[in-house]
Amino acid sequence: MTDIRNLVILTGAGISAESGVATFRGPGGLWEGHRVERICTPQALADDPALVHRFYDARRAALATVEPNIAHHALARLDAAWPGDLLVVTQNVDNLHERAGSGRLLHMHGELRSALCAICEHRTPHDGDLPPGAACPACGAHALRPDIVFFGEMPYQMDRIEAALATADLFVSIGTSGAVYPAAGFVQRATHYGAATLELNLEHSAGSGLFDETRLGPASTLVPEWINTLLSNRQTAP
Repeated sequence: MTDIRNLVILTGAGISAESGVATFRGPGGLWEGHRVERICTPQALADDPALVHRFYDARRAALATVEPNIAHHALARLDAAWPGDLLVVTQNVDNLHERAGSGRLLHMHGELRSALCAICEHRTPHDGDLPPGAACPACGAHALRPDIVFFGEMPYQMDRIEAALATADLFVSIGTSGAVYPAAGFVQRATHYGAATLELNLEHSAGSGLFDETRLGPASTLVPEWINTLLSNRQTAP
């Protein structure tokens, strides 16, 4: 397609998995004997803040052991070269897109290397461990928490995502399960607004049937191939 100008790209765990990002789930989906789904909730933060903070401290520390992969770098190259609107919406809380060079990027589920004040909602960059009760640099309240969207909380910047989908000519989903909402509904929103839709995934997702086209394989292969074709078509268009 040579008439594509505006792009929205959704990325999920599948793109970071190829960099070796750990899931922090052991046998039976447990971490230190707890189900991850029960750690990443507002109630868990209230009941056992030390456990929740320790979980995210471990994930934050693990970022130092991984690097962006070919798919991350390909998306950064697209960001630099694409003349139209482009927004990469990632469900991932790691910083691999940034480290590869992507700039037109939105973390809908938060970021590991950020702390959020539960009182004034100020965000501040944060590396290293984040103990419960750390003081907010903006308001002084001892209420810093991981800047993560927990289960049951509303993802960030949904209005901006909706606006981008409304003007997109092409929506692409990369490495997602198609089972986590609201992100799983983006393909339907894009279709509603008239965009073409493409899925790049290791295997069929829960939403594969909603896409115009699904291509199966590792992100490190599919993403560079798609971007090379997209940019080549753009350059040869009359």
